[in-house]
Amino acid sequence: MTLPRKASGALACGAAGLLLALGAAAPAQAAGYRYWSYWEADAGKWSYAHQGPATARPADGAAVGFRFALSEDSADAAKPTAAPDFAALCGGVERSAGTKRIAVVVDFGTAQDAPAGETPPKDEPTTGCARVAENATAADALAAVAKPLRYDSSAMLCGIAGYPRQGCGEAVADSGASPASTAPKAAPRAAEPSDGGPSAGLLVGGGAVLTLGAAAVWKSRRRA
Repeated sequence: MTLPRKASGALACGAAGLLLALGAAAPAQAAGYRYWSYWEADAGKWSYAHQGPATARPADGAAVGFRFALSEDSADAAKPTAAPDFAALCGGVERSAGTKRIAVVVDFGTAQDAPAGETPPKDEPTTGCARVAENATAADALAAVAKPLRYDSSAMLCGIAGYPRQGCGEAVADSGASPASTAPKAAPRAAEPSDGGPSAGLLVGGGAVLTLGAAAVWKSRRRA
């Protein structure tokens, strides 16, 4: 997927500016978005990623995490509950020529954050060690550990290991507001479908927020 120059520039501005665009695009009284967020290990702790897993290329020895939850923005996003412990997850996996090892944590979240009619498939996170090519992205590492993955037509990550079964980053209305004015609406999406799969177009994590915010910026400039 090739975005117009202005949209590409918006992605480079970082999560802070794009979150403002995301907020402007959200329906009034929205409680937040239900989506898969993307995390990276930093000094033994999870740090909200500032780029999507399709562009992030972790080095050998890195740990990446994915968490499904309802979040208003990156400041209140729920972290994966399993620690980013590379030694524990990949200690027994040898690195071979032309490859790297990435520890992967997938946290399905809580029943409270699950879409209507669904429940998290597991109470505990799925973890694994992905041995992938040296130039592989975090999205490639995820695919090696937690299939099947589900993407929408714009290559936004919607489901991991079949969860959730449907939906993709919808805005969730604030339960304290009137139903007529706050019915959930579909979150903004990337404007063009990807022709290269997740590694070419997936923008999730710092990721999911960046995708939604960039789409809002691109669409507003296109209309102008």
